[in-house]
Amino acid sequence: MSCRTDAKMALWGLMRHSFSTYLAVLAFIVTAILVAVASPAHAHASEQGFVLLLPTGIYILAGTTSVALTIFLVSVLPDDALRAALRPHALLRLRALPRARHVTSCLALVLLVWLVWVGLEGPRDPLSNPLPLFVWTLWWIGLVTLQGLIGNLWAWINPWTGPVAVTRALLNLRPFLRFPVQTGHSLAILSFLGFAGVLLADPAPSDPARLAIYVGGYWLFSFLALLAFGPRWLYRAEGVSLLMRAYGRMGLLGRSGNRVALGLSGWQVLRRATPAPGLAVFILLMLGSGSFDGLNETFWWLDLLGLNPLEFPGRSAVIVQNLTGLLVANLALITVFALTIRMGLALAGAPMGPGRAFCLFAPSILPIALGYHIAHYLPSFLVDAQYALKAASDPMASGADYLGLGQFYVTTGFFNTQASVRVIWLSQAAAVVGGHIIAVMLAHAIAVREIGPGRRAVLSQAPLALFMVLYTLFGLWLLASPRGA
Repeated sequence: MSCRTDAKMALWGLMRHSFSTYLAVLAFIVTAILVAVASPAHAHASEQGFVLLLPTGIYILAGTTSVALTIFLVSVLPDDALRAALRPHALLRLRALPRARHVTSCLALVLLVWLVWVGLEGPRDPLSNPLPLFVWTLWWIGLVTLQGLIGNLWAWINPWTGPVAVTRALLNLRPFLRFPVQTGHSLAILSFLGFAGVLLADPAPSDPARLAIYVGGYWLFSFLALLAFGPRWLYRAEGVSLLMRAYGRMGLLGRSGNRVALGLSGWQVLRRATPAPGLAVFILLMLGSGSFDGLNETFWWLDLLGLNPLEFPGRSAVIVQNLTGLLVANLALITVFALTIRMGLALAGAPMGPGRAFCLFAPSILPIALGYHIAHYLPSFLVDAQYALKAASDPMASGADYLGLGQFYVTTGFFNTQASVRVIWLSQAAAVVGGHIIAVMLAHAIAVREIGPGRRAVLSQAPLALFMVLYTLFGLWLLASPRGA
């Protein structure tokens, strides 16, 4: 046996059935590179972002090297090593608790109704009213992040399932309309793009009364649609639930048979059926919309629009431009992703159709979307979560102190010290790079399973791997770019 074969077998012996060792290797590589190249970073907080004036070579080297090393590892290690790393460990036996979920869902609705009422009747300041802080900070940033890191928490706090079940039981009501299955997931795509449009282009998305109308109206519309069409509406047409279930695939905890299992983030992606074309497009929209959410704040984008970033005229001046940019960014991402999949199939000589391959590999993008979501919103969360805590203690800005906070003051002091800034930036960079690392692993595991082991899997992933390296650079550039919107 050759020396090369001996070395490979020895490495395989070390990695076989060793979930923790494989993770430790990857974590060590990422951490070592980031720490080794990190230098003092000077930063300040703008209205909507955390700007890092970081030397370009640092994050380019860290990001590209980490992702490139992962690509190299998954291409040279035996395929069984990757399967072992992504294999979950069974924990507790599952028990069906549908009534408990209905109870928690109804409680979630009670909270939602109260928040909508406070949005209409409470203080007008978005930093004092609980509704904007709950929707944009605790839900959109915090809960979505926990959904992606832990698992399907949304199944317990979805504000529709419990109320619909109670209404059906009280009225002895069944779905009375047939859901148009030929629409696929197009209605969910439209609702998600509508949500992204409000987030990025609405002149005042945090105005409490305006947001209360959006939230209350959307809940009522979806509630009536669920009564009329049944559960299919939730799985095919309701964009929020579809987004949450997609991110739930990334959770460390999930279902394996009749047990709760724990595994590397993304292990559930390999256990799910191939998504339908509409759902595959939806997943890419999650990444494209999140990326444009960062891009539209940068000096580069404002300069492209012919605006002075230091004299930003306000969101109302760029509504059409931002909506157009949102659509163009998503179309560009879908097109590039489809081309990389087609090129990979051609390189590997795989007989699989490009349409099916597009659907197969789309879920591998989820870790990148989640990583950028965490990185992009981390600085905002650190500040706005404090405002949310203060608003919870005094929801009507009447001088109350229900949580006993006393003289609580919101601080941004962690943006002013070198040590805390470095921790924040390393956390952001690790989220972006870590998301790409997991994406590479998932994409290669899918290729091995569907296209074949060894050389064919590696060739099929070459264009997609290059895409992921370039997207790493793009994500880190967004984090470091100065913002003026």
